[in-house]
Amino acid sequence: MNLLPRTAEEFSSAEYWERFFKKRGEKSFEWYGDYNKLCGVLHKYIKIQDKVLVVGCGNSELSEQLYDVGYKHLTNIDISETVVSHMNQRNADRRPGLTFQQVDATRTPYEDACFQAALDKGTLDAMAAEEEGALARNMLAEVGRVLSVGGRYVCVTLAQEAVIRLAVEHFAQLGWAVRLHCLQEETSADEAEGSFALPVFVLVCTKFRQPMPTPILEMCLGEDGAPTRLARVADLLTAVRERQAYSVLRKRLRTGTDAAANLSLTLCQAKTGLPRYTLTVQDSPPGTKVPRSNPFAIFIVPQGSETAWLYSSSEGRRQLAASANFRRLLIVAMHRNQEYADMQAVQSELSPMVMDLAPPGMADNQQVPFLSVGGDLGWREVVSRGVSEHSGEYCVENVRGEDGELYRRLVFLSNVDLVQSESRLVSSISASSHKKKSKKKSKQSSAAPPSSLSVHSGFLCCAHHKVMVAALAMLDLDMENDKDVPVSVLLVGLGGGGLPQFLRDFVPGVSVEVVELDPAVLEVAKEWFCFRPDDHLTVTLGDGLERICALEKEGGRFFDAIMFDVDNKDSTVGMSSPPAAFVESAVLHQVSRLLTPKGVFILNLVCRDSALRKDVLERVSRVFPTILFRAIDGEVNEVLLCARGESAPLASLKRASGRLQSALRSDVSRGPQIDIADLLKDLRVA
Repeated sequence: MNLLPRTAEEFSSAEYWERFFKKRGEKSFEWYGDYNKLCGVLHKYIKIQDKVLVVGCGNSELSEQLYDVGYKHLTNIDISETVVSHMNQRNADRRPGLTFQQVDATRTPYEDACFQAALDKGTLDAMAAEEEGALARNMLAEVGRVLSVGGRYVCVTLAQEAVIRLAVEHFAQLGWAVRLHCLQEETSADEAEGSFALPVFVLVCTKFRQPMPTPILEMCLGEDGAPTRLARVADLLTAVRERQAYSVLRKRLRTGTDAAANLSLTLCQAKTGLPRYTLTVQDSPPGTKVPRSNPFAIFIVPQGSETAWLYSSSEGRRQLAASANFRRLLIVAMHRNQEYADMQAVQSELSPMVMDLAPPGMADNQQVPFLSVGGDLGWREVVSRGVSEHSGEYCVENVRGEDGELYRRLVFLSNVDLVQSESRLVSSISASSHKKKSKKKSKQSSAAPPSSLSVHSGFLCCAHHKVMVAALAMLDLDMENDKDVPVSVLLVGLGGGGLPQFLRDFVPGVSVEVVELDPAVLEVAKEWFCFRPDDHLTVTLGDGLERICALEKEGGRFFDAIMFDVDNKDSTVGMSSPPAAFVESAVLHQVSRLLTPKGVFILNLVCRDSALRKDVLERVSRVFPTILFRAIDGEVNEVLLCARGESAPLASLKRASGRLQSALRSDVSRGPQIDIADLLKDLRVA
């Protein structure tokens, strides 16, 4: 027999509760938990000698159990005549002092300030659905009237957003102190398939003689957890949602597996509220042969490697899980501006919570291994932070890659999974002197950075940048006899400046104009990425599309190559590079008209939407007869090489790539670290 309401509105109906309790009969209904689950927090806020109004008591045993442990001043009210009659009969002999009255909680007959506590288990949730919350507000006003100064309204609730917002805003406006306890979850052994997914909260609101000028809003985890002070009602509601999301995720993970779900959770520091870990769950596909001894493992991603394809993409995580060969792999990424002592400290910090996310059926005493790369946490150092008017907050950080080399990155915090720019770093001190300093910190030798770092200008970190350089082979310029043939390039998108600076430094005769919308990016490139413009490398600050229009109107200026390497700030579109406006037909025609007859349009395309990608390719093909493309291994990026004329044979392109390779300026210390022929060997016709 289903005794739960069919709709939320039924909660507040007197007729519903009459039917409910008649069907329920003698069996008590412990909505949201019984005395054993709630006693810790109830005894903390309600004293034995307090006069207590129990609002919407139902046929719960809670009042009886409180009475039995010494609470002798309980007044129980309920809207249901059936339940009041039944409860009075049930307690007449054993608990003669326990009274039950049929009273409407919105209009009680009691005097002002006659109770020291009001206890509510589920009644607020039941009434909040009626009349857009008006019924619940009336009840809360009545509770406030009958409570004395120092009195507490103690409400057991599921804290659904509309309900908890109504109550918290009501008491915060009255100047009461508001505290929420999120009770501990059931253990896996007790967790039932049909149990509530949402956690139970206890709302405690304390009445003051004088209203507090600033709201006191606090959240506690568990009945004895230290309170965390929050500044706004919205912050408290966010904390509630996070606990609810975790509880739903926990129940889902404890009762089933789904290799395609890609579920994730962010854990924040209790004191600061700042993100500390992001956990992503990767289950093995059905039918995968996994040893019984391998139900669950935790993989710690080295600091600075979170954006690597293996850890940041769904396919990469699936490959990682397959190689680890566990039924469930929990992939843990660490956050910026957080300190982590060592692997042992991280394990100790995570162990209590990650066990909640174990796969269904795993034994409670199962040993769960922590996996990592090289056994350490990696190394990351944030060297600069700032705010861009166009892109929001950003940071510049040094990291140690999994190859052991040092890198500098520009990351916009609106999309922490995307590295905006990256450069290789080299130490300006000798290796021998570095070894001497490393001995003093032997435990951190794998993570300790050199004391002085500079950008390696001859090393392109981004694979798509290397392909964009190699694409210049399509020009098939005569670069024999050290003769510098003029090559003009228009590049939209500066980033850290690595690509344009590489072109200027290593391609003979090149002149580059970069168009960059964001002045903050230019300053970062100069200060942190050693970007140095000159007569052969100029920067125009402004909108790239407007610059293309202006160049066409000026006339008489043409480019051998036009490159688009600009990101899309609109995350709702399935194309993160370029912005959609850059591949509109009118713009593509403008680009074509700005190219020399043998010129090439080079586009960094990052599109996860297959239909949108097809549409972009169709538009580009209507303007450029020849389109070659090169997918970037392990990334979504692909580089389109678009020519105005008919395609030259790939054999000719191979010869041209050899000539470009020979022409690149290089020396032993600076590079360039680039293989033109290898980069172009996998070109395909679009």
